[in-house]
Amino acid sequence: MSLTRRDFARRSAITGAGVALAGSVGALATAPNALASTDTESVGEESADRHGGVGYGPLVPDPKGVLALPAGFSYRVITYSGRTKLESGEFTPSNHDGTSTFDGPRGTTLLVNNHELKGTRDSWKYPVPLTEGLVYDPAASGGCTVVEVRHDKVAEWVGIAGTSTNCAGGNTPWDTWLTCEETEDKAGQNGMTKDHGYVFEVDPADRRRNRGPRPIKALGRYAHEAVVVDPKRGRLYLTEDAATPNGLLYRWTPPQGFEHGHGQLRTLPDDAGALQAFKCFDSGGRFVDDLSRATKTGTVYGVDWVDVPDRDARTVSVRKQFAAGEVTRARKLEGMWWSDGGVYIVSSYAREESPVQHDGQVWFYDPKRRTLTLKVLLGVNPAPSVDGAFDGPDNITVSPYGGLVIAEDGEGVQHLFGATDSGRTYPIARNELNIGTEEEPAYSEFTGVTFSPDGRTLFANIQEPGIMLAITGPWKRQKRG
Repeated sequence: MSLTRRDFARRSAITGAGVALAGSVGALATAPNALASTDTESVGEESADRHGGVGYGPLVPDPKGVLALPAGFSYRVITYSGRTKLESGEFTPSNHDGTSTFDGPRGTTLLVNNHELKGTRDSWKYPVPLTEGLVYDPAASGGCTVVEVRHDKVAEWVGIAGTSTNCAGGNTPWDTWLTCEETEDKAGQNGMTKDHGYVFEVDPADRRRNRGPRPIKALGRYAHEAVVVDPKRGRLYLTEDAATPNGLLYRWTPPQGFEHGHGQLRTLPDDAGALQAFKCFDSGGRFVDDLSRATKTGTVYGVDWVDVPDRDARTVSVRKQFAAGEVTRARKLEGMWWSDGGVYIVSSYAREESPVQHDGQVWFYDPKRRTLTLKVLLGVNPAPSVDGAFDGPDNITVSPYGGLVIAEDGEGVQHLFGATDSGRTYPIARNELNIGTEEEPAYSEFTGVTFSPDGRTLFANIQEPGIMLAITGPWKRQKRG
C-alpha cells in the first residue's frame, strides 16, 4: 500500500514536531560545516577527553607517509596492489573499493574486497585475474577478491572476475557479499563481450558457490553503487551513482513465496519481484524533485515507490524512463548500511546539476514509517586542499561504538571521519600517501570502511594504488557530544 501525500501531510499535522523527532530521527543532525576541525583545534594537542569525549583527538602524522591516526592507534597493511600476492601467484588487483567482513573458520576474519576497474583488461596493470570457473566476461578487468586474516598471516584469492567497475555493494544476512557494477556498458561497448550494470553474489566462505557467476538481473541494469537487505521484510534497497539526469534510489520486493539464502538470488527469473524507484514529498504534500532541496538536518520526507518500466534498460537507461515529476533524484547516491531498523544512505555532493549545492548528505530511510530523514549535511567546502573540513562522504558503516564512520571521497585532503548521534564530527584517519607531485599533491579516496565482526578492528582501503588497512586502537563509546 502506498503512502499518499495526503496521508503523510495529515500525519505530520497531527504529530507536529514529533514527526521529525520520533524514534531515532533526530540523531546525527550535523549542521553544514560543523566539522571535526572545530573539535580538534579547540584543544590543540590535548586529548579528546578534554572536549567532551567526542572523537580521539588530533591526528598524528605518519613517518611512513601512509596514514595519520590519533595517538594510541596503529595500522597494518593487509593487501597492497602490485606488492602482495594472491594464492595463485598474481599480484593483488588495484583500485580497492567496497568491502565487508565475515567470521571465518578457526577464528579468522574474511573480507570481500571490490576492485573498481572499468573497461578492458589491457587498461590496467593489475586487473583481477581470470580464474577458471569464476569469470563472467573475459574482456572485463574488475571483480572481487576474498581476503583471509589470521593474526599475522594473510591469504587472498579471487571471488569473481570478468565484471566491471565493482564499486560498492553490501553484505547479506546469510553472510554473502553482493557486488555492484557501476556501469551501463553493453556487449560491444568499450570492449565488453557481455552486458554489464548488474549485481552479482559472492560467497566468502565457500569457493564452490562462486563458480559460474550469473548476474541477478531481477535487481536491474544500471550504474549500481550499493545495496542492503532488509532482514525482516526481505526487500533490497539499491543506490545509483549517475548523472544527466541524477540517479535514483531503488527498492526490490521479492516475489511471493521466495526465501532468501545462499545462492537463491541468482536462481530468480530476470523479471522476478518488483523493482521500484522512490518518490518523495514533504509534510505539505508537495513533490520533492531532488534530495538536495533539503537544507536542514531533521528534514523528513514521505516516500512512495514507482514501478520501473524496463529494469534491464534494453533501449533506455532506467533513470531516463521516468518523466519529470514521477520520481525523486539525487546526485552521487553512494554508500548504504542497514542498521537501527532501516538504511543509511549517502549522497556525496550536489553541484550545478542539482537544485541546491552541498558537499554531502546522509539520510535514513525507515521502512516501517516510510519516511526519509536527513541526518548529516555538509556545506560546500570552500578550501578542500586545507586539512580540517570534511566533504564528499562515500562508503559508510555504523560503528559498534555509536554513530557512523564515513569514508571521504572529496576534493583535496581525504579522511575517515566519525559522526556522533548528536551530529558532532571528528577525524579518525587522514590519507598521507601522495600519489601526485610535491608541487601538486594528490590523495586518493578512502573506500570500504567496515569493522571486524568483533568490533576491534576498523578496515578501510586507500583506493589508489589499492591498499587495504587494518586500524586498531583504544576505541571507545562515543558520547552524543
